[in-house]
Order: sequence, then C-alpha cells, then structure tokens
Amino acid sequence: MSVEKITMPQLGESVTEGTISSWLVGVGDQVNKYDPIAEVMTDKVNAEVPSSYTGTIKELVAQEGDTIEVGELICYIEVEGGANDVETEAPEAETEDKEEQADEPKDQSMKKRYSPAVLRLAQEHDIDLNQVEGSGRGGRITRKDLEKIIDSGQIPQPSTQEQTTGAKEEVSNQTQQQPTQPSKPAEMPTTQAGDVEIPVTGVRKAIAQNMVKSKTEIPHAWMMVEVDVTNLVNLRDELKDDFKRKEGFSLTYFAFFVKAVAQALKEFPELNSTWAGDKIIQKKDINLSIAVANENQLFVPVIKNADEKSIKGIAKDIVDLANKARQGKLTNDDMQGGTFTVNNTGSFGSVQSMGVINHPQAAILQVESIVKKPVYMNGMFAARDMVNLCLSLDHRILDGLVCGNFLKRVKEILENMSKDYTSVY
Repeated sequence: MSVEKITMPQLGESVTEGTISSWLVGVGDQVNKYDPIAEVMTDKVNAEVPSSYTGTIKELVAQEGDTIEVGELICYIEVEGGANDVETEAPEAETEDKEEQADEPKDQSMKKRYSPAVLRLAQEHDIDLNQVEGSGRGGRITRKDLEKIIDSGQIPQPSTQEQTTGAKEEVSNQTQQQPTQPSKPAEMPTTQAGDVEIPVTGVRKAIAQNMVKSKTEIPHAWMMVEVDVTNLVNLRDELKDDFKRKEGFSLTYFAFFVKAVAQALKEFPELNSTWAGDKIIQKKDINLSIAVANENQLFVPVIKNADEKSIKGIAKDIVDLANKARQGKLTNDDMQGGTFTVNNTGSFGSVQSMGVINHPQAAILQVESIVKKPVYMNGMFAARDMVNLCLSLDHRILDGLVCGNFLKRVKEILENMSKDYTSVY
C-alpha cells in the first residue's frame, strides 16, 4: 500500500483557489478514481473535486470552509501498490525528513513575488512581508499565511534597521514599498447588540473582489436609450401560449433582447472586446454573459455563439442555465468565455440603472422594465410599451460615438420586431 496526496485542482481558466464547501467522503471511505470527494466553491462556479486514485481516504487535511490555493494539499488517500510499510511509516518518515532538512537552506526564490491579494492584505494590516515565512512554493507568501497572522493578532512590524535598509530596496522594487512611519489600519465597524454578523465567504466574497477590481481598473462611462417595444410585446403575447405548449418552456421578453444585442454586436464588434494592457483584443465569438441568481448567490453563465442562435435557441439556453444555477449544477464551461454581458434588471421592476462592467469585458447592457407610457406620435398621444436600455462602457476601449450607434441599432432591431418580420425559429 502507498499513501498519495490529492491537491486542489484547477477549476477554471483564471481560478487560483477554491473553498471547501462540504466533504462528500470521510476518513476510511473507499472511493474509485474520478469519484467526487468534495464540493468546492470558486469565484466562477460550484464544482465537485474528483478523486485522482482508487483507494481509501486516510486523512482530510482541509476542513470545510477552508480556502485552498490551486495545487495545495486537501487530503491523503491510501492506494494499492508500493511498499507495505508505507502506510505505517509514511507520516513518521515525513516528520524525520523535515527534521533532517531543518538545518538545510530552504528555497526562497519565490518569496518576494507577491500576488495582488497578498499586497493588499499587507497594506491593509500594516504587515512587514520581509518578516513573514511563506508556505508556498519557493517560499512564496500566500494569502492564507497572512490570514493566519491577522487571526493571531501578532502582526510583525519592521525594525528600525529594516526600515533604513528597506528604503534603498524600494527604489528598485516598487512591489515591496513599506511606509517609513507605519500607517494605522482603517478602523472596521463594530458589532452592536442586536446586530447580525454575516461572514463574507464563497461567491459573495468573489463578487466583492471582482466589483472592486472592475471599478478601480475600468474607467466607466454610461449612456441610455428609450425603446418603443409595443410591436415586440404584441408579438410575444400572441406566440407565448402556443410556444409553451410546443416547446415545454416559456418564451420570455429577455430572449428577444439578447437576440437583438447579439445581432448588433456583429455589426459593432468594438463592443465585443477586452482590454489587454498594450492592446485591445476584439473577440471573434459572441458569447453573452447573463446574470442568474440562486437564493442569495449571483452567477454569470454564458450563452455561447449567441449570434448563431434563433430566439428559441436563446430562450432555451436562458432556461437551462437558470435551472442549473438554482440546482447548483453550473459547470466551468457554462461560466467561461463571456465577451459581453446582458443583464435583465427589468425583472426586479427597475427602470434605470448603471451596471458595473464584468471585468475584463468592455461593456454591460441593462435591460430595464417594460412600462406603459403616453407617447406623442402622429399628432396624438397613445399608450405605448417603452423600455430603457442602459449601457456601461469601458472608456479606454469605447467612446460615445460607437456606443451610441450600437444602441441605435439595438433600438432599431427591437422596434421592428413583428409577426410579419420576426421568426422565433
């Protein structure tokens, strides 16, 4: 028998860590290769971690609620093969190896390569990173290392000598800047009697981090157009009952809006772009992110190649993705590849809003509530179905001219939808 390690896998193209939401196995359980052993929550999606081996769970290293970086150990599993004494001697041998290597110089090649999360925590809590022992590869300091220090309350402060010598290093290494006089960390609000504390974890924590990143990195601009969708409302009302009987799912207004946006993006590909530092990448595929909720959690799955799909196909994707979100079955593939976001804020009764751009996309469109309004046309007032479309844009990539023309085209497509000109199939 031999004891093998199972580590946190890469659960998405930009995922760097995951939180163990629940273990599906316990110590002593027999599992087969590829059997799910834990449920993990990331900033992209909830997923199951499969076993890398067939064997018996020996030790659960990570606890439920722990946030583990990709590649870090989560559990040990005992598998067949190898020396028979590995099972009983492996832990002792590992301890002995550590004791023998204690006097040997450790690899510190990665110690001063700080991630943005580590730098942010160090600045917020006035932590001298030179005095922190990193547990990551090559001595790299991880966010978990800093969280342990913060929880312990023993914050290492720079000595007088370190402050003097460190000042010279700051000139050549901006990532290690430390203030000569430590600034006081911002005071956090305190809990009063009757208050309820809600831990910020999992998806909510990821949403907060992404929103801060979007608002601090992207210069937002905003514009809005009002659209007369009376003909669209009449078309949908005429088709919805027969469509539901034939297809088994509802024909929503949102499907028409998503189709119009996808069509307009083909004509104005500038909005289907992303900022890449020294260049702008204009995406070929039109993959539309849509917001769906699961209780108090918000997910942004993707309708792939929306421009190639009919209104029926888009409506089906919306229903399928919403159901998967409610059941906690969204996959990594469902969440990846979005190039533009369409948000159905009208479902809450909103009539005007400014969306925060889904980083690193170039824009987000808010589809507001359809309301009856008196509109002056043909020399008289008439009741019309009106909707506001609100666009937030990355002003590094886009300007008012192209975005104005884009919204004008979306408006034109929607106002010309009718039974004579529009097919849902």
